[in-house]
Amino acid sequence: MVAATNLQVAIKALEGARSAKERVKTLTQTITAYEQGLTALRESLRQVSIREATLLLQFEAQRERVSQLIAVLSQMEADPAPLLLLHPTGPLGTARSGMMVADVAPALQAEAEELRAQLNEVRALRALQTTAGQTLANGLRVAQEARTTLSQAISDRTDLPRRITEDPAALQSLLESAQTLDAFADGLSETEAGAEGLEDFGFGHGKLALPVLGTVLRGPDEADAAGVRRPGIVLATRKQALVTAPWSGTIRYRGPLLDFGNVIVLEPGAGYLLILAGMETVYGEVGEVVAEGAPLGLMGGGEPAMEEFLISAESGGGARDTETLYVELRQGGEPVDPLPWFAATAPLAGEQQVP
Repeated sequence: MVAATNLQVAIKALEGARSAKERVKTLTQTITAYEQGLTALRESLRQVSIREATLLLQFEAQRERVSQLIAVLSQMEADPAPLLLLHPTGPLGTARSGMMVADVAPALQAEAEELRAQLNEVRALRALQTTAGQTLANGLRVAQEARTTLSQAISDRTDLPRRITEDPAALQSLLESAQTLDAFADGLSETEAGAEGLEDFGFGHGKLALPVLGTVLRGPDEADAAGVRRPGIVLATRKQALVTAPWSGTIRYRGPLLDFGNVIVLEPGAGYLLILAGMETVYGEVGEVVAEGAPLGLMGGGEPAMEEFLISAESGGGARDTETLYVELRQGGEPVDPLPWFAATAPLAGEQQVP
């Protein structure tokens, strides 16, 4: 499978990485390939399990029909004389019925054999998927090590460009005085870090990759369990999922904020702020300019065991996406619908207007 191949390539590149910059890049590739492999494997096993269950039910139904027909034919062959009077039209009708049954029986048997062959094929596919799972299980070990060493590799970087941003004391004062995310974002919007040298963020409209591998749990202004509505989207993702930058930009804030957990505020372009909230671990420092696809943090939760993942996937449920990442986009201090900006969610946004 492609994901497993990508993982093997990433692992090989990781072994050859020397500088801190190379290690960060290859570690990110390794973790991303592993997560993509898990997603592909989960969906594949789910489809195989559904197909196998369907074919098994069909096979059992056909086998019952064939068994009943064979039993009738056996009785007719063992004691044909009394059966001549069974048909309402007499012996001639009984004979014709017997001929029809004799013609149908091979067809039913052939159909049952075809189903058996399909079922064997699905089981063979399941075995292949399980083998792929073992490859990913080896990747699990590498991914765990990659997540552990990524923080150190990031801290070892010395060649990242930096910009002079908010005064630390002023940023701390803003953090302490802000009662809501809106107030904090508005305070950041009053001063710009500058976006010189960065590609125009407007060109990313409809093309951005999601910052984490997951699915949309809630859209803009959809109420959560507590009835709270927010202008951003909530993505459901797996434990320890890697969060990356959808666009190059300057880190305006990094750390805990109110009840959002750890937050990264990225300025991808003049007048824009991208807020990512809910991570357990965050990377980088305020003022750093990060490239598109650069690691920004990790989601919380422990590492899911491969065995548990395979069992749940084979049963059709798949691994549970128990972590949530909140994503909010602001332009000119005002929140905007982020759905049209991301390639994966643009179709959900309905009619779009490019700013």
